[in-house]
Amino acid sequence: MSSRPTAFDELDRKIITALTANARSSFAEIGATIGLSATAVKRRVDRLRETGVITGFTATVKPSALGWRTEAYVEVYCEGAAPPRRLADVVRNHPEITAAMTVTGDADALLHVRATDVEHFEEVLERIRTQPFIRKTVSYMVLTHLLPESPEAGASQPAPKDTPGDAADVR
Repeated sequence: MSSRPTAFDELDRKIITALTANARSSFAEIGATIGLSATAVKRRVDRLRETGVITGFTATVKPSALGWRTEAYVEVYCEGAAPPRRLADVVRNHPEITAAMTVTGDADALLHVRATDVEHFEEVLERIRTQPFIRKTVSYMVLTHLLPESPEAGASQPAPKDTPGDAADVR
């Protein structure tokens, strides 16, 4: 897979728009909409995948259907300079963290956390805080998704059942 940006034209943009709206659309359906044959659409999709423009296809699932009933964003503040790769090593060890990024502003990182309930969220937060370079965290619980069709409102993995370190194991 190429890491170089690739040039793509208006037809490629239309294909990407169609697949983003419904990844299950057939090449024939997309082709009929944009004026290409199914074969031509397939060739273009293959090229877009090869060059890394399209990185995959997925289903969006309602998080509560998978057991994720609590959601929060957590600002992470570090002692001194914490390189992104060090933060990445920490967040990879927490399946409840669905997204993590370094940010500008006072916080060093922002985490998107999903948990089965508030008790589970608190346990995840405590695990994060055990890292010696993390000075403090500030949490924001999600109450309502104002854009329910946004990617942030979906999930791609089920809630853990009996993960080591679960709130039930702490007591």
